[in-house]
This record gives sequence, structure tokens and C-alpha cells, in this order.
Amino acid sequence: MANEVLTVSPKTLQEMKQYYEDYLKPKTPPGGKFAAKKATVNITAYNSGKVLFQGQTAQQEAALWINKAVQSIPGKAKKNTPSLNTPLPKGFNTWSVIGSDEVGNGSYFGPLTVVAAYVDKSQLPLLKELGVRDSKDMKDPEIIRVAKDLVTFLPHSLLNVMPQKYNAIQPTMTQGKMKAVLHNQALGHVLMKIQPVVPEAILIDQFELPATYFKHIQDQPNQIKESVYFQTKGEGHHLAVAAASIIARSAFLKGLEDMSAETGLRIPSGAGSNVDLVAAKLLKRGGLSLLGKYAKLHFANTQKAQKIAGF
Repeated sequence: MANEVLTVSPKTLQEMKQYYEDYLKPKTPPGGKFAAKKATVNITAYNSGKVLFQGQTAQQEAALWINKAVQSIPGKAKKNTPSLNTPLPKGFNTWSVIGSDEVGNGSYFGPLTVVAAYVDKSQLPLLKELGVRDSKDMKDPEIIRVAKDLVTFLPHSLLNVMPQKYNAIQPTMTQGKMKAVLHNQALGHVLMKIQPVVPEAILIDQFELPATYFKHIQDQPNQIKESVYFQTKGEGHHLAVAAASIIARSAFLKGLEDMSAETGLRIPSGAGSNVDLVAAKLLKRGGLSLLGKYAKLHFANTQKAQKIAGF
């Protein structure tokens, strides 16, 4: 089992607890701030500031917080600490950029959705007028409404990996590699759509170290590497990422809506205890074969649902 340890400030520790709110475990170890499980990764945070990541994708999950750890600990040496974000040039937020983001990787039910979208600099005022911003600050009805406008004029690529296909791929491919391959494919699609126009840059909402990302796509026939930047919370650095995130979130919500209509159950997002009950109902109806049509089976929620269902 892979392990990663970071040391963060009390402020970052609280921010992490809020970030993992939907994945919190009911019990916290002695001296602990919180314990959570997101997909295949266990996160244990201690009041001392130490945060332990354990699991198949521990490195990718820890990478989300590396810059926070470096920046928030006074006097902490940066030597040998891998850089997460790539420095953005001055005025980057005014450039013509392809942005990409993913949704659904931490949700037990629903697809893994990746979207890349191209925003020409001339379109930035329009996007602001439409209300494009960080999707985490938007309610779902607004996300759906804005996404309907965006898809009518923004060149974009939307890739949906539904649970059945996800479950077939996952045993031989980590989620990190799966996401990297999807981002690379979506970016390639958009670059083809906008030819002969060449974007000034590409910005990927950061989910792992750049070196790891490029390692993941090294077996791909078309590797998008030129003018690629990585930023955590990329929505705040360019509206292209915010637009991609909104389109992806809308598609993910549509996936859950379709699943709800098909099953007659309200299919929730996230990986909290509420999804275990729904998963248990599906197990009783048709076992793992039925549940696998709607859920990412490698999540710990599967075992919890089996216990509830008496399997």
C-alpha cells in the first residue's frame, strides 16, 4: 500500500476537513483531526498537522495539497519537494486557452466525466456575463442553465466513462492514469476542432504531479504536451477551466438523473453513508451485476452496502 505524509498548518488542516466533508469516517483516531476515505485512499489528519494518505492513489491525492504544505509551514525547506503547479505567465487569465477539468472521480455513483473547452480571449466578457465562475460556488440548477448556453458556442470535448465501462477498465488502470488519458484525449479533440487556430496555452485543473501526468500518457499515440500548464483550483486562474468544469458537472448531474429515472431510486452523488443504503437496495434487486451498472465498485461503499444487504 502506497503511503504519503504531509505536514500542514492548522488553517490548511481545517480546509482539508471541509474538502473531505462528504468522505468523513464516523470515528477519528486518538489525536486526530479527522479521518476520511475518498475512493481508494484513506486520509488521516492529526492535530499536530501531520496528514497521512494511504492507498492505491495516495500520491495523487497528496499532490493536491503539496503546495499548501510547502507554503503554510514557516521555514519548511522546499528542497526536494516536488512542484505541483506550473508557474503561469503574467496576464494568463486574459489569454486564449483550452481548459480541462473532471467531475465524478470521488463519487460512488455516476460517470467519470472529463471536459476540455476552448475560450478565445474575445469571449471572456461574455462568459463573465453568463455567470461563469468556480462551479463549487454555483447551485446545480444554475450550473445546468449556464452549461446549456456554453455548449452552443464553445468548442469542447465531453468524455463520459459510465460505471460499467469504468469497472471493466479499473482493475488494470489506476484512476489517476484513467483521468490523465481522458484529459489528453479531450484536449486532442478540441485542438482538432479549432484548427487552424492554436491556443496560447492549455490549463489542466491539477489532480496529480505534472511528471506523473506525463508518465501516464506516454503510451498514448497523440500526447498533448506543448504549452500545457497545471494549477490546483484552475477555475480561479482562467475561465476556460471554469467553463469546462460547469459543462462536466452538468453532464455528471444528467448521468445521475438518468440513473434515478432508470432505477426508480434517487441516485446521490458523493461517497458518504447515504449512498450505501441506495447501493444496498440495488444489490438486493440484482446483485453486483446490477450495482455495477451505476456504481464504481472498487470504492469501499460496495463492501459497506454488502453488509447492509446481508451479502
